[in-house]
Amino acid sequence: MTGRDMAGNDTSEVFEAPTGSPLAPASTRAKSSHTYNDQLKQDFKRIFDLLPLTPLQKEFLQSRWLDQVLWMEKKAARCRNRYTWLRMTTIIGGVLVPILVTLTVNDEDSDQWLNDLVILGSGVVAVSSAVEGFFSYGKQWYSYRQSVESLKSHGWQFFQLTGAYTGQTHASAFALFATQVEELIQRDVELYVTQLNQQKQLQETDQELLQKLRDLDIPVPPAPKLPESDA
Repeated sequence: MTGRDMAGNDTSEVFEAPTGSPLAPASTRAKSSHTYNDQLKQDFKRIFDLLPLTPLQKEFLQSRWLDQVLWMEKKAARCRNRYTWLRMTTIIGGVLVPILVTLTVNDEDSDQWLNDLVILGSGVVAVSSAVEGFFSYGKQWYSYRQSVESLKSHGWQFFQLTGAYTGQTHASAFALFATQVEELIQRDVELYVTQLNQQKQLQETDQELLQKLRDLDIPVPPAPKLPESDA
């Protein structure tokens, strides 16, 4: 918004994307995620120091529970950003490509660069859709977010002795808390293995289909090179 006050001073407001938003610069998003994780780590460490637990139990909180919380927070943010950019690319490209095609069809004397732009746009849409579908960033985002929020919920219930830990001391409730944490981590590992198996089955099905097409002498275009998963 632009304007000036009664004294003639510039009162223009500059729009800045919220820190951590996909619209914010990559360096800003990375800094925001790093700062949030550091702050989260410091806050929980202060809580650990106040709990009447043994050094071994506090080490478990640090190395097992908090480490998993920070790791899943980072993975959830990364999957969210990749899912958002890939989906936005697919949506925007899916809208623009038909418009460009219409322009080239209606104008027989259209420049070659416009035809090239249509081909490039179609390729970008196809690749972004294929990458998102292959890695399932949206599902990974949901899975990591669900797991980390469950871990944090159990953590806060344990710290405040509420929920399943009501009526107990921190020392007596620690065994139950440790069991809950391990069950949540194990469930996340099993889900990850299941997703890997599904991707492997999908790849095998695609390879079988491509081989059948080759056997029928049907030309098959080369598949786009997908980035390696960093999960």
